[in-house]
Amino acid sequence: MSAARDEPTTLVRTQRRAGSRAEPRPFLFLVLQCQRPLDPPARLPLDGIDEVRFGRGPVRSIHRRSEGERALLDVRLEDGWVSSRHARITRDGGRLLLEDLGSTNGTFVNGVARQSAPLAEGDLIELGHTFFLFREVAALEEDPGDAAPGPGQPLGLATFSPALAERFAALRAVAPANIPVVLQGESGTGKEVIARALHALSGRPGPFVAINCGALPDSLIESELFGHKKGAFSGAAEDRPGLVRAADKGTLFLDEIGDLPATSQTAFLRVLQESEVVAVGATRPVKVDLRVVVATHRDLPAMVESGDFRGDLFARLSGFVLELPPLRKRREDLGVLIAALLRRAAPDRAADVAMSCEAARALLLREWRLNVRELEKCLATAIVLAGSGRVELDHLPPPAGMTRTPTELPRLDAQPGEPQRAAAEDQERREEERREALIRLFREHRGNISAVARAMGKGRTQIHRWIARYGIEPADYRQREGG
Repeated sequence: MSAARDEPTTLVRTQRRAGSRAEPRPFLFLVLQCQRPLDPPARLPLDGIDEVRFGRGPVRSIHRRSEGERALLDVRLEDGWVSSRHARITRDGGRLLLEDLGSTNGTFVNGVARQSAPLAEGDLIELGHTFFLFREVAALEEDPGDAAPGPGQPLGLATFSPALAERFAALRAVAPANIPVVLQGESGTGKEVIARALHALSGRPGPFVAINCGALPDSLIESELFGHKKGAFSGAAEDRPGLVRAADKGTLFLDEIGDLPATSQTAFLRVLQESEVVAVGATRPVKVDLRVVVATHRDLPAMVESGDFRGDLFARLSGFVLELPPLRKRREDLGVLIAALLRRAAPDRAADVAMSCEAARALLLREWRLNVRELEKCLATAIVLAGSGRVELDHLPPPAGMTRTPTELPRLDAQPGEPQRAAAEDQERREEERREALIRLFREHRGNISAVARAMGKGRTQIHRWIARYGIEPADYRQREGG
């Protein structure tokens, strides 16, 4: 089976059985190719596969075949830095084992060169200038579909996450109906993008009107939403229809609905119940036909419980509720998102953009605390700084909340003054203490990265960063304990 360039690759389609449950299944995601980041990613289910073989080919292809009683997956990469026989994944008891096959440029796991390594949830695999992500995620037996939207489909609904793909399919089903939708999730997860996609799918002829409830002063929010009559209050010099009427026959998107004041909640409930709006200072209602989509990063049911949000309004709004996961929990979508955001940031030259391995590795290992919004700003900045050249590590702005990249240490050779020297020495001391603590924990937990992460109260991704920074080899501690 060959992977076409114009759409992601999905292997193994099976029929969903009634009552089937989502169970963790092993997947390998081809996330990013440095020389061609716009090339479509691929999803490779590994259940039922005895061996995966990686090597260079004239074009990218993914072919499943049988060799005797063994099920093989041949992955050919159009990557000049990949050897003809580069690496393989085999089954070793109940785990999957990645092995380098004597390649010229080596095989890396989470930025560390490895001759062999058992694969664990979230591992980033680097072969030449191509990056894969290994994940064990809950998935129904039915394949959830390709990640890229089909022809004419809006952006925003592309995902390799099986659970999210199922919810997006349900969202597409309710799009034509006039059902209110609640979008929940952390800040920056793309709620407005999803709302615009929903409007595009709805077929409604009117406009998409967006308003951030938290950005309006309490004294103006009702006049902005519902409009006002001339002279209704000081400064009302003319009639204003308001945003609700502006969205007639279209979609009204209320971001941060949890910030809507109690009095405005009451007025908005009437809009939903009666499909009409009364402007401030008016005596007669005006009929409106609109689809309402709201978004929040707050816990609305908890707000209802505490009395901070009207229960009857929440009931009216909750026709369909979609929870958008943070980017750190859908890292398999990074390739899809990077390609889409590069096209948005540089539509005229996105096809010519290339990245260094160091830059790609940093993008794929970053925590993205501010989610897709942070990724978009990061790529936009990198494209500008790179100019006509390829994106390098130095072109990436530091992660949100940091003034330097995780691997950047203070310069000790720059002749700093006494306060700077003291700060540098303190940083060096903390780095050494952290390295010693990691080594101690790896020894105690026999090289188990997940156990070390739990002991330190950190995510596995952060532990992998420190492994790369300090040159620690977890396998050394497994070997010592076993030998």
